[in-house]
Amino acid sequence: MASHEIDIQDVEYLRHGDKPLLARLYKPKGDGPFPLIVDLHGGAWIRGDRLNDAVMNEAMAKAGIVVAAIDFRTDTPYPASLADVNYAVRWIKTQAKALGGSADRVGLMGASSGAHQAMLSAMRPRDARYAAIPLPTGSPAVDASVRAVVLCWPVIDPLGRYRYAKKLREGGKPYPEVVDRVLPGHDQYWKTEDAMAEGSPVVALERGERVEMPPAIYLQGADDKAHPRADLDRFVTQYRKAGGQVELELFEGEAEGYIGKKPMTDAGKRTIERIIEFVRKQLA
Repeated sequence: MASHEIDIQDVEYLRHGDKPLLARLYKPKGDGPFPLIVDLHGGAWIRGDRLNDAVMNEAMAKAGIVVAAIDFRTDTPYPASLADVNYAVRWIKTQAKALGGSADRVGLMGASSGAHQAMLSAMRPRDARYAAIPLPTGSPAVDASVRAVVLCWPVIDPLGRYRYAKKLREGGKPYPEVVDRVLPGHDQYWKTEDAMAEGSPVVALERGERVEMPPAIYLQGADDKAHPRADLDRFVTQYRKAGGQVELELFEGEAEGYIGKKPMTDAGKRTIERIIEFVRKQLA
């Protein structure tokens, strides 16, 4: 696998009042053209930042992929962060040429709650709520549609995960510690179960909503207790049934967030290799 030298820099891509939102750009050196990926961090929608996925993002850049890992609002309820994500996709398209890429070769990637937002944004690129923040005057007319989505252990059905975690807690201890870590994020970000259902990629497919369905890859540890297997199976079944392409790879013996805890294991290396293979195939 060819290895590029890379440049890493932070740039402000959006501002809310006096609060700047930064994108960490991982750029291969060279002429390109390079695929472009917007990366969304996890953290139960209310934690984390653009540095979370550095292990994956640096490896992707060295393999010839431009990555913009963005901060987005984590202190404001749904759908505020989706508006930031939608804007970021449109913004990266306006910067594509300067970054050595092309506006028609853009994808989304995320981990956990970030992967949920990546899929939801990809499915609804023209949703008026998500596309509410205009680009600066004089910018090219672009939308937030993407060519591919990389899903790293997504919270693919927020309502399903919420009810799963509550049921575990109601059963009494001992239960997985992740339950107490994620439930406050659901309550703070979503506020209601109705909102969780409205913002669920799985439920959107099950109710027959007309959505965009770019090719996706779904990566998860087979022993992951934070991202219920039943929700994964529902999504993959419904996405394929609706005509979408989704590649699924489960890593035996691996639990939640395995790549961040031990990135140099075989599973961690394989995950990064699969992401690079998929991005190159879909954004060639």
